[in-house]
Amino acid sequence: MKHLVIACVLSSTVLTSQSAQAGGIQKACLSADRSAASRSLCGCIEDVASAMLNRKEQTRVAKFFKDPHQSQSTRQSDRASDERFWQKYKQFGQAVRTYCES
Repeated sequence: MKHLVIACVLSSTVLTSQSAQAGGIQKACLSADRSAASRSLCGCIEDVASAMLNRKEQTRVAKFFKDPHQSQSTRQSDRASDERFWQKYKQFGQAVRTYCES
């Protein structure tokens, strides 16, 4: 059921965001100098983020592309808020793997 809801939200997000400018995550993804980065993949990641994460969380994820060490620091943090965010980030990562990798 959860995958169905995400799929519905993603499909509506993709339709409405295709003509929009690149968002923060897409820009960070494209500028991260990774060989697998493409406009299509980074746009899909942006769409999943828009469906699953609030603006503050999206900004935080974009920073992970620029400085991967921040993600490691968050993962290892003992702060309850970081632990909650990390659980949500893992769900986001799984959704990206499900909907963006072909």
